[in-house]
Amino acid sequence: MRVNTTDTIVAIATAAGRGGIGVVRLSGPQAFAIAARIAGRLPAPRMAALRRLRDAQGATIDQGLVLCFPAPASFTGEDVVELHAHGGPVVLQWLVDAACGHGARVARPGEFSERAFLNDRIDLAQAEAIADLIDAGSRAAVRAAQRSLDGALSQRVRALADTLLELRVHVEGALDFADEDIDWLADATLHARIQALCEDLQRLLADSGRGRRLRDGFVVALAGRPNVGKSTLLNRLAGAEVAIVTDIAGTTRDVLREHIDLDGLPLTLIDTAGLRETEDAVEREGVRRARAAQDRAELVLFVSDAGECLDAADEALLRDLRADLLRIVVHNKCDLHGLVPARAERDGLVHLHLSAATGAGIELLIRELHRLAGFDERTETAFSARARHVDALRRTLGFVSAAKARLGEGANAELAAEELRLAHEALGEITGRVTSEDLLGAVFSRFCIGK
Repeated sequence: MRVNTTDTIVAIATAAGRGGIGVVRLSGPQAFAIAARIAGRLPAPRMAALRRLRDAQGATIDQGLVLCFPAPASFTGEDVVELHAHGGPVVLQWLVDAACGHGARVARPGEFSERAFLNDRIDLAQAEAIADLIDAGSRAAVRAAQRSLDGALSQRVRALADTLLELRVHVEGALDFADEDIDWLADATLHARIQALCEDLQRLLADSGRGRRLRDGFVVALAGRPNVGKSTLLNRLAGAEVAIVTDIAGTTRDVLREHIDLDGLPLTLIDTAGLRETEDAVEREGVRRARAAQDRAELVLFVSDAGECLDAADEALLRDLRADLLRIVVHNKCDLHGLVPARAERDGLVHLHLSAATGAGIELLIRELHRLAGFDERTETAFSARARHVDALRRTLGFVSAAKARLGEGANAELAAEELRLAHEALGEITGRVTSEDLLGAVFSRFCIGK
């Protein structure tokens, strides 16, 4: 899919602000010629050389290093030059202006990575991993993004795509020879391969969900009646007093979000107003926002007072939660009732007894959060993933499952072939093998300029 671009792009590749060193990057057919006008004689490929950098009028901008990367063995697959100068914003912008004066244009956000994708240097999942690596909020997220950049996700997707292609060939070939006596679609091996593909897709979907949480964080909402200690629990997990805590029920009126790193697990904690019927208009709005926040969460910590049994109102609040929402019942204030921290499972729910005020039993909650997020020993082999990857895998699994059902009926082979085609296309969206200009625009527009 290599493309021939006629324009040369330039951008500051280092972060905004002042620094000891800044990098200006050029890519395109005129990159070497433009760099030569700025720096004079260019060094040998991949060899750094100290040069005086000048503008179009010959005025010295700075003295810095020049590196050249000839096509196609460069990041973008084009001729690339990096100018390393002192990291002042005026100096770097002057270099960009000098390059533009010699025929370059300022790059769009993500255009360098986009050219790398279009020139088959990386696929779309790897391109997104670059942005994930830059934005990583923890060391675990850095490692996961690096694995995706190395192709951990892409390789598994390509293997599944190869299997899908073979299945499509088998099914569509059977349609072409439908007049023969042999029933190719009754082959037990075919059905076993489709079942194995469904299982492989389910495993990749689970791994991608963990990778998505490493990138975006695990969204956890605290819910329960007023004055059970939700804000105290938030402060304990955050390690700081980010929420106001009083003995007055209904203190929390609005939704409070806190992003934390919980022993390597990126976590977005949402503290919400206590759920109860109230005549107070402000508190009633807080309850409405609390319910909306719970709908956007992946897990709810339902906090109650350890000295009280869950009553009918608590049971109703738990039933009102979204059906697919993970939930943990936290029996708080166990220290006030002479209870020891403990974990139990009842009625399909995990119950934890702890004290947010003293910290007793908090390690049980942290361990449970890690378990439900899939953040365990498997994290060492995790890769970063995005919501769109998870969505594409879900659709792929749905199409393959539908094809399996069609073939199991012993008929509808044409519909099964169509389901497999749709699965192949959905899977191809992850790496960009099957994509649209709208998708590319959406992906690369979120990159920083210079990358």
